[in-house]
Amino acid sequence: MISVKSTADLAKMRASGKIAGGALKLVGEKIKPGMTTMQVNNLVHDYIVKHGAKPSFLNYGGFPASCCVSVNEEIIHGIPTSKRILKEGDIVSVDVGAFKDGFHSDTCMTFPVGNISEEAQKLLDVTQASLYAAIDIVKAGVRLGDVSHTVQEYCESRGYGVVKKYCGHGVGRQLHEDPEVPNYGVPGHGSRLVSGMTIAIEPMINVKGEGCKVLGNGWTVVTTSGSLSAHFEHTVAVTSEGAVILTLP
Repeated sequence: MISVKSTADLAKMRASGKIAGGALKLVGEKIKPGMTTMQVNNLVHDYIVKHGAKPSFLNYGGFPASCCVSVNEEIIHGIPTSKRILKEGDIVSVDVGAFKDGFHSDTCMTFPVGNISEEAQKLLDVTQASLYAAIDIVKAGVRLGDVSHTVQEYCESRGYGVVKKYCGHGVGRQLHEDPEVPNYGVPGHGSRLVSGMTIAIEPMINVKGEGCKVLGNGWTVVTTSGSLSAHFEHTVAVTSEGAVILTLP
């Protein structure tokens, strides 16, 4: 069932979203070659706790860390470890959720580590632009299929693969709520957005093809092609005027 948030609910979600967004901003300032993915996780964990919230992902379904840190061909759900050392040219998706005053937020960015290849930079640019293109059309009365199709059209028309096995979702009192928000869809189809809905839109885009598989740890999803993947996400509130991004720092 899709939940509609009150003005008071949205104020709480904006507060939790600001914390999640702030944690990502900090990662962007600190990430560099030689860091471990566990050090990235610790930055996020400490920031969220310091600001009076809890990491939404910690122990969620058994996930053993406070954020997902996915490197290069890893699409989502990378498990931080002190053994994984970031190197010049890597791209790193850091997926963060914060829980405060009864409400979750969910956001992700893919960061360059030092100087990255032109191929990697174009992937980051296109994936992030597809997120904002989708956010731009969010408005009460719009169909979810239009939002989903916007991501798909933007990325596929530029030759990229759209991951279809995983998708965005509603966010609120639960980290994952209805509706599902795929990154592909048919215009004019799907649920109609209403004011007060809160959804996480999260393009997961591969350089080559949509194929993906889960590694033996049961969590980390990688591209079957071995190509790079990027992931950008914001939690947004639907209004009659358009979308309000709730996960800005």
